[in-house]
Amino acid sequence: MATKAFASSADLGEKQRTLEVLADGVYALTAEGDPNVGAIEGEDFLVCFEALATPVAARDWLAQLRQHTDKPVKYLVLSHYHAVRVLGASAFDAEVILAHDNTRALIAERGEQDWDSEFGRMPRLFKQPESIPGLTWPTQTFNDQVRIDLGGDRGTLELRYLGRGHTEGDIVAWLPRQRILFAGDLVEAQAALYTGDAFHRDWATSTLDRVAGLGAEALIGGRGAVARGADAVAAAVEQTRHFITVMLREVGAVQERGGTPKEAFDAAHVALVDRYGGWPIFEHCLPFDVSRVWDELSGIERPVIWTAERDREIWDQLRD
Repeated sequence: MATKAFASSADLGEKQRTLEVLADGVYALTAEGDPNVGAIEGEDFLVCFEALATPVAARDWLAQLRQHTDKPVKYLVLSHYHAVRVLGASAFDAEVILAHDNTRALIAERGEQDWDSEFGRMPRLFKQPESIPGLTWPTQTFNDQVRIDLGGDRGTLELRYLGRGHTEGDIVAWLPRQRILFAGDLVEAQAALYTGDAFHRDWATSTLDRVAGLGAEALIGGRGAVARGADAVAAAVEQTRHFITVMLREVGAVQERGGTPKEAFDAAHVALVDRYGGWPIFEHCLPFDVSRVWDELSGIERPVIWTAERDREIWDQLRD
């Protein structure tokens, strides 16, 4: 394999952003494999899902949203702690910033390192990084579930923790009346998975089983297109499960025969590239994914903290 530019450092082209209205007052912004965001209207307020990487990037999203509604943002929901999802939070002026208990702990434990890491991997997403005031801290956290009454006849929004997956703090936002699910990075639709902070065995089994069990008829994943219809939702969930399962199988087989992490990366790449190689961030993610799978199967329960220095070490070890 030819040497590739580090992660997404060479991906500097602007992506086409598309705002989709999925139901009355339910919005999703997708961007050709860049992180997805969304919003849900309450009777007299907004719930926004994800915050993007900088306040300037977030304000661009809010400007598009304001073409449809001028309601104030009451709740900002963060699906997990990764920098590209949270550091734009100050742009929303939200009354409440909601996340899982584990996400708050992860920000305290590794938020600064993750910021440096993701800026190095994906510089294009950090539009005017000097606008970031500091780490984003949730103002309200929960362990299992929170319900937000949207008012009038809009129903409820349920924030749920379905188990360890992409991180140990991922939450989803579920609209049972509309059967629309904002899944965050627990599911990707036609986009490769980043699993460097994952719990693969939980994710591929019980966690995705709970996602599927909601019976969504539209799903907004962390990246990729909106999945519309029950069949498309099921396909997105199973694509996510398949990607993880193949990595576990290939890396596990190399470990069992006494091989090396580089051999495990090569085996996983061969097994996945035909199906997923043309999807956004596949080449970027796979070295970090395989490193975490290797650690997990070696008995390292919690992900090792990624730093800018460790990123380069793993990239050079597995890609060359």
